[in-house]
Amino acid sequence: EVQLVESGGGLVQPGGSLRLSCAASGFSFIYYAMTWVRQAPGKGLEWVSGINSAGTITEYAASVKGRFIISRDNAKNTVFLQMNSLRPEDTAVYYCIKSQSLFAISGDRGQGTQVTVSS
Repeated sequence: EVQLVESGGGLVQPGGSLRLSCAASGFSFIYYAMTWVRQAPGKGLEWVSGINSAGTITEYAASVKGRFIISRDNAKNTVFLQMNSLRPEDTAVYYCIKSQSLFAISGDRGQGTQVTVSS
């Protein structure tokens, strides 16, 4: 059974940082790309970032490029999202997705972790 468990969210002031983690189990993590998507209140899913299986290729949405960094540790079956210079518009529930594409917004995902950026 595929399991994805996101963590690391919380309340942070504008300009602050958070590091999200997604622990994966139940599948061969090293063979899959992983993506992060988010859903703001009242809105649909938005693709944020993706990373290939080896961790050598990364992609970012224009809205987060230069502020967020995606990475993965294949030895620990974990993918990360380092979020810097956070803005109120980054407020959302963040999900990781197991994928064959760096741009997937659908697929197996976890329960999500809430990120709230507010002063």
